[in-house]
Amino acid sequence: MTLSIGKALNAALRDAMREDDTVLMFGEDVGALGGVFRVTDGLAAEFGDRCFDTPLAEAGIVGMAVGMAMNGFRPVVEMQFDAFAYPAFEQIASHVAKMRNRTRGAVNLPMVIRVPYAGGIGGVEHHSDSSEAYYAHTPGLKVVTPATVADAYSLLREAIADPDPVVFMEAKKLYWAKDEVSLPVTTAPFGTAEVRREGTDATLVAYGPAVPVALEAAAAAAEDGRSLEVVDLRTLVPFDDSAVAESVRKTGRCVVVAEATGFAGVSAEIAARVQERCFHSLWAPVLRVTGWDVPYPPPVLEKYHLPGVDRVLDTVDRLQWDDVPDPRFLVPEQAT
Repeated sequence: MTLSIGKALNAALRDAMREDDTVLMFGEDVGALGGVFRVTDGLAAEFGDRCFDTPLAEAGIVGMAVGMAMNGFRPVVEMQFDAFAYPAFEQIASHVAKMRNRTRGAVNLPMVIRVPYAGGIGGVEHHSDSSEAYYAHTPGLKVVTPATVADAYSLLREAIADPDPVVFMEAKKLYWAKDEVSLPVTTAPFGTAEVRREGTDATLVAYGPAVPVALEAAAAAAEDGRSLEVVDLRTLVPFDDSAVAESVRKTGRCVVVAEATGFAGVSAEIAARVQERCFHSLWAPVLRVTGWDVPYPPPVLEKYHLPGVDRVLDTVDRLQWDDVPDPRFLVPEQAT
């Protein structure tokens, strides 16, 4: 069947709630309205008070989920927009992330915090933000961001079943992306990156909303005779160092593509990890294509803020293609 990512997420929630009575879904406007992006459409009608609306109080939403998770439920909560979650961040950082450690493993929190994030819808102020770095930098949280229909279903099911808290980042502009899929589907587990396109000349590492951009850039580069490999991280925490390093060691070049701002972001961490693990295999420095270090601009300017194919290809062009490596710096297998 042909499904959108939004519909796949809805199916994952519906199937999880049918199979397990302890799974609850709540948040702002997720009940009768079905959520502003319609991800929870129809759940309240089928499951009654197991899918319900809450007041506009994000800290209260997450705090209530903590109590429920400690008492045998598996709550799934929605932060209506990315920046709406900031009032709840104290709960997330101080309680959600630390409960297992605080109780020396006696108490775990099987809960999911769904966060629609990033741009592409022309939202400003609190309606577009790339907040993944906050969560990835908080020990105790798993951070997941699907970019395909199959992953949207499978990773959300895995998140709901996980014994620990998961921040589930949903790229807003991908809600309407469609693909053929047969449900239920099970894809690779947390901590497993996926090579979406094979290549030999350079690796594009991307996640969430940047994955389709990287794939489009790789297709355009192929017309010019360059073979770019695209690695979709799928989860930021846990991070698949092995898959990323394997790809970069094969291609010798790496560009990280991420929509979030560049300074101190997830893209910087990825670049550092690649540099540390693949230094002797790199023909050029690891480069990044990111959003600018400014708040998301209004719709007329957003297209200049979001990393696009042209910016990715321009960055690929800066990977020192014409430089001849000094053989003194080749590792033995490259020198033969």
